Amino acid sequence: MSETPAQRETRRKDRVGEVVSNKMAKTIVVRVERRYPHPKFKKVVTAFKKLYAHDEKQEARVGDRVLITETRPLSKMKRWRLVEIVERGEAPAAEAVASATETA
Repeated sequence: MSETPAQRETRRKDRVGEVVSNKMAKTIVVRVERRYPHPKFKKVVTAFKKLYAHDEKQEARVGDRVLITETRPLSKMKRWRLVEIVERGEAPAAEAVASATETA
C-alpha cells in the first residue's frame, strides 16, 4: 500500500527550541528542552539536546525560538530544517554594542 505525500509528511517530528549558535553558514544550533518524570523518583526532569538545523536564508539569530522539523540527512550532523521563527529573542549584549558603535 502506497502513501500519499501528506501522510509521509505527518511522520516527521517537529520541535521548538532556542537558537544557541548561528555562526556556521546556513546552519543553526537549536537547544530543545524535554521534560519527563524520572522513572523511579517521579520528579520532573528537564533534559536538553542540541540539534543542528538547516537555515537556508540565514534569518535566525541567537536567542530566537524556532520551529524545526525532521528531514533527510543534509550533512554529518544536520538532520533538521528551520520551518519558522516562532518568537524573536533579545539581541545578546555583544551584538547590541557592535550595532551601536557602527551607527555612532
